[in-house]
Amino acid sequence: MKNLRNNVQLIGNLGMNPEVKTLESGSTVAKFSIATSDRYKNNKGEQVEDTTWHNVVAWGKTAEIAEKFLKKGSQIAIDGKLTNRSYEAKDGTKRYVSEILVNEILMLGAKE
Repeated sequence: MKNLRNNVQLIGNLGMNPEVKTLESGSTVAKFSIATSDRYKNNKGEQVEDTTWHNVVAWGKTAEIAEKFLKKGSQIAIDGKLTNRSYEAKDGTKRYVSEILVNEILMLGAKE
């Protein structure tokens, strides 16, 4: 049961090309977002699509793979864990961010 703690698995489409940076330490980080959609019928019988956006962060070799192979619209499956952090914005307000820290990326869909 240890592996079930804080485990996130999603399948979705990239909303943007990964933003990749190499830090002063030499570490590589990639940030991108993916959209997941849920379809259901409401109480009027109408088809409704509900889309949720997820912020995703990949480090190291996984970030390099994201930079090389992923682009806006790509369908992927990710496995990772949910993380939360806060920071102070330029205007002095405290901001809170939830992100998925990726362990593994699986590219889905047809080759281009």
